[in-house]
Amino acid sequence: MTSAQLDDGAGHGRPGSPPGQGHAARPLLQAVGAGVQLACIDGVERPYVDLDCAASTPSSVAVAAAVNGLLPNYSSVHRGAGFKSRLSTAAYEAARQLALRHAGRSAGTDTAVICRNTTEALNHLAFRLRLERDDVVLTTVVEHHANLLPWARFARRRYVECGTDGTFDVEDVVAGLDARPVPRVLALTGASNVTGWVPPVEEICDAAHARGVRVVLDAAQLAPHLPVPAGPDFVAWSGHKMYAPFGAGVLVGPLDAFTDGEPFLAGGGAVELVDLDEVLWTDPPEREEAGSPNVVGAVALGAAVEELGAIGWDAISGHDAALAAHLRRGLDDLDGVQLLGPPPDVETLAVATFTVDGMHHGLVAARLATEFGIGVRHGCFCAHPYLTRLLGVGSDGIAEARSQVLRGDRRHIPGAVRASTGLTTTLADVDVFFAALRHVISGSPAPVDYVQDAVTGDFFPASDRSGWWSPAGGAGGGCARG
Repeated sequence: MTSAQLDDGAGHGRPGSPPGQGHAARPLLQAVGAGVQLACIDGVERPYVDLDCAASTPSSVAVAAAVNGLLPNYSSVHRGAGFKSRLSTAAYEAARQLALRHAGRSAGTDTAVICRNTTEALNHLAFRLRLERDDVVLTTVVEHHANLLPWARFARRRYVECGTDGTFDVEDVVAGLDARPVPRVLALTGASNVTGWVPPVEEICDAAHARGVRVVLDAAQLAPHLPVPAGPDFVAWSGHKMYAPFGAGVLVGPLDAFTDGEPFLAGGGAVELVDLDEVLWTDPPEREEAGSPNVVGAVALGAAVEELGAIGWDAISGHDAALAAHLRRGLDDLDGVQLLGPPPDVETLAVATFTVDGMHHGLVAARLATEFGIGVRHGCFCAHPYLTRLLGVGSDGIAEARSQVLRGDRRHIPGAVRASTGLTTTLADVDVFFAALRHVISGSPAPVDYVQDAVTGDFFPASDRSGWWSPAGGAGGGCARG
């Protein structure tokens, strides 16, 4: 995002905005479920405000229509001579080409492997790169767990640290690249799911490639908001974060990286010929997609790529920049609220993570949801090392939290609250959030008491009103887990 694309937060465009129009005054796409009314704990129905887009976005209407259009002809992929099978195969392969296009790649030199999500894609790649235990993977403390944990199974990890504002410089990465032994791989986030900070990916890729190091980009947070950078060797992202929540993600990389060796998954569809003692693997990408492919998820992902392309990156960037400015500045101005990460004048995605003085993050999230119909996320956002650094939690605090979790008590896990927007969000939605948050932190009594469940760490209203879970009602996994 450039400064010309930023909005002043009130809907009045700076230079670069359409004359007389402000970005983010209305949604850029129509979502399934938009306008749903939620019965809040006081009995009043309020429109649901979705500020948890960094976790999962709703399905767009266009994506749902594409899926519904496929279903009458849904059949097996790559394996049938029937008419429906051939239609489904064609739709699946068309989605693969759209994924390549979204990454700025071309068939022939690169391929797109359809996976379940970014986590599976990165686990898949960690296996396929044939790393050895003495190899080093350079990564950063800013990463989502999906780009931290898989590498530890196959190699040693070296980390780029962040500053107190949650950022690092190209020079910090270069220091990690120049340490010995030279890393085999650099695993890097395209954008933080906690703070929305976007590292200088292209400069980092140039530095890595100059040293013969391949770059893997976790683009899960980036792909719905900004063009995928050209520099990384491998890119992974998920449909559920780009308005296609039908269970598909994608791993894009050079075709020759998948032509030799055993695939991550072994089974039907990945082979040419099988004997009891021998297998002849087929060519990629089918070699990497054993089992019955998720054609519905792939078609949804392809439809999302087409819809984002139709909206255009200029419009998307302008929308995001307006929301980011309004959201982060507004939180930074609230007394008693501590905005984590870079200051508001640093360009980020429209994601803001914060704490409230003297108030548990789980209670803030529960009250926003229960009393105002606003969905946010709380906890550590599947990025524990990063968030504990932003919170200033030292080793003693982490050790104490670990000890309590091992006893089954999750009430004191460090955490924060995250509000994240998407193409379905407007400036008015953010204002509703601000008004609700001001009420929650004002000291005004809540309409009901809240009880914290030790097993999940979450807060529940002490009420039998239908639809609001209580600990006794079985809440499943805690909202803060990750």
